[in-house]
Amino acid sequence: MLALDHLVISVKDAEKANEYARKHLSIKAIKGGNHEQWGTYNYLAYFSNTSYIEWLAIHDEDKARSADNPLIQHLLHVQEEKSEPTTFQFALRTNQLDSYVEHFKQEQIPFKGPFNGHRVKPDGTELKWRMLFPEYNFKTEMLPFLIEWETPNKTLGLDNAQNISKIYYGGTTKDRFTHIYKLRNRKIHKNMLRLPNTKLYFTDQALLSYELS
Repeated sequence: MLALDHLVISVKDAEKANEYARKHLSIKAIKGGNHEQWGTYNYLAYFSNTSYIEWLAIHDEDKARSADNPLIQHLLHVQEEKSEPTTFQFALRTNQLDSYVEHFKQEQIPFKGPFNGHRVKPDGTELKWRMLFPEYNFKTEMLPFLIEWETPNKTLGLDNAQNISKIYYGGTTKDRFTHIYKLRNRKIHKNMLRLPNTKLYFTDQALLSYELS
């Protein structure tokens, strides 16, 4: 079963984004750490529905530009287009990533990955995960990526009482979405797909947005 793992917001300065969220949105965030292999770093806000927001910024542009990770390539594109914070991606959590690899192969769905990820938290502990990306042209479409945690983050849900209750998504059609993510047997009521920890609304707008409650 897929669930919302996190939303990704492109920012030029993650520290400033964290300070704004704290002062104006009453969201408590923490420093995540550096992704040395990709030249990025983040701040994170965890919510009660076992999901989080990631403010993602670049600290080494040369590394970021040489990265083959589609998320980092998408981040670079967004930052070239927009200087303001922009919600541009989200991840769906699974514990069956390898089965999705086989599904993509069988259905001839182009994909990239899995990519191994890791970062060291400020307390010195290391987090590890894998990511899988159905291919998309980020200039015209957006498909969420799949993530499987090797070392789950045990702080999920401990920082903010709110939850990410709704996501408004116009990245692709609902039929294409349900085919890619093996959700064809799931009922979509009035363009709403219920995930275990949030509601996903398909819209005609290209922008990605969310609501907290």
